[in-house]
Amino acid sequence: MAKYHLNVAHLYGDLLNTYGDVGNLLVLEYYAKQMDTDLQTEVISLDQPFDKDHFDLTFFGGGQDFEQKIVSKDIQDKKEALTDYIEDNGPLLAICGGYQLLGQYYVGADGEKIPGIGAMSHYTETQDDNRFIGDITIQNEDTGETYHGFENHNGMTFLGKDERPLGKVLKGKGNNGSDASEGVIYKNVFGSYFHGPILTRNGELAKRLLLLALHRKYPDVDFSQQEALVIEPTF
Repeated sequence: MAKYHLNVAHLYGDLLNTYGDVGNLLVLEYYAKQMDTDLQTEVISLDQPFDKDHFDLTFFGGGQDFEQKIVSKDIQDKKEALTDYIEDNGPLLAICGGYQLLGQYYVGADGEKIPGIGAMSHYTETQDDNRFIGDITIQNEDTGETYHGFENHNGMTFLGKDERPLGKVLKGKGNNGSDASEGVIYKNVFGSYFHGPILTRNGELAKRLLLLALHRKYPDVDFSQQEALVIEPTF
């Protein structure tokens, strides 16, 4: 039996699963087992509350505009709880649409301005007849780690002054194609446009999320053994 247990919230996992991002949860489970940790995942969907005190780790994936518009209305009811969770350093991984909806707003491909929950300061505009599609490589300036992935998005996201990018673009377009930023880091939130899913090729990021959750839930435990886990390259 695992020594440690983490409760994971999968926000709108029944709706926002277009790009296979749910695979991130499988990767987290894989590395969690190596850290002597059990994950219990619960989908939080429409008309269901988000309990900020129950969950130790949260995943928010992406989808197409149709599903995101539905989610954008429902998530306003979860705004206060999610914002409190984020401000209390709750670990969260947000991909594409989930990343956009944590911010101020995003503009859909049809030009409609869709409100986010404003928990973070970034915002997302749209492009006319263009998408950023292809392989992408970034370097995380906190750790020096290089992350590899695939991007496919119409949105152009611009970070706020209190946010920093997940990485500097070495190859690809990233958040907006102009400032060499990709994704976002704010407190213990990590957002990205990487599909595929991101954690399959970037296990160090999965390890980082799990360690943040473990240290937050078990502040008096020595996790040096988990921190020493070697992540083999998968690219």
